[in-house]
Amino acid sequence: MILLGACAGWALITAAVHDGRPEGVLLAVLAVTAGHAVGRVSGALLPVAAPGAGALAALALAVAQPDLSPGVWYATPLGHAGGTAALLALATGAACCAAWAAPGPALRLGLWALAAAVVLTAAVLGSAAGCAASTAVLLCALAAGSVTRRGLSLLGLAAAAALVAGTTWALAAGVLPDGLADVLEGRLTGHRVELWQDALRMADRHGGLGVGPDRFGELSPAATRTVPSDGKPHSAPLQVASEQGLAGVVLLGAAFCWVLHALWRTPRSTPVALTTGAALTALAALASLGNALSFTSVTAGAGLLAGWATARPWAREGAEPRI
Repeated sequence: MILLGACAGWALITAAVHDGRPEGVLLAVLAVTAGHAVGRVSGALLPVAAPGAGALAALALAVAQPDLSPGVWYATPLGHAGGTAALLALATGAACCAAWAAPGPALRLGLWALAAAVVLTAAVLGSAAGCAASTAVLLCALAAGSVTRRGLSLLGLAAAAALVAGTTWALAAGVLPDGLADVLEGRLTGHRVELWQDALRMADRHGGLGVGPDRFGELSPAATRTVPSDGKPHSAPLQVASEQGLAGVVLLGAAFCWVLHALWRTPRSTPVALTTGAALTALAALASLGNALSFTSVTAGAGLLAGWATARPWAREGAEPRI
């Protein structure tokens, strides 16, 4: 709570200094907090049914809500595919967590089938990022059953998230080898890289307090050339660095590390902890490369998943396991 309060407080401070608009950051913090609280309570009462229902809800939202679909309805070149991919990754993680917690083989098999159905749905939707992220989460979940030391695995997940964020930063700074940079830019589009470069320049000039929350779109030449523009650099670390300075980046990284630490200490089984860690790492990678955290449903879903994985089931000794 102290860490989330610091994130909200720092957003208010930087907004006051530069006349920014902190409402988006405050809403994200509120969504994560509420999702985590609901996840802890529902996960304690129904450790299988709660994440299973959450997986179905996330899958339905990714399929049915037009604001998140990666189709060509939106004129902006970057689209809203990040939100869809993030929801699919979270849905896969929730289904796999429910499968590992299921008491019977039939129910467990059905939940594994649900996780596989999420991957197939991502392919049908044409969400390449969602399909890749969901597949990675499913494979990590299957492998988690043979892991005995969760600490090293969680450190590996943290390193993977740091690698993606660092690569994004290096590509924006132009320090990658030319061949690798050309390949990545071809996959990510030149316009996205231009947005990242604008964000990095703002972070270099205003490293202390940034330019203020939600002011990137006003000051970025690449963003102003796009009509319509969502005013985002489509990279959470670079957006926070440009709008809230170095302290904002530290708080963002600390929040992710706190979640991994909570998963390390959770009383739930190691497969549940590692599956959740894999899903949240996939979300972190998507957030480093796109606008996944711009959607309240995604931030709330991340809080829910973390809450389910860290809840202490309320089961009396000798009682039948609850689903």
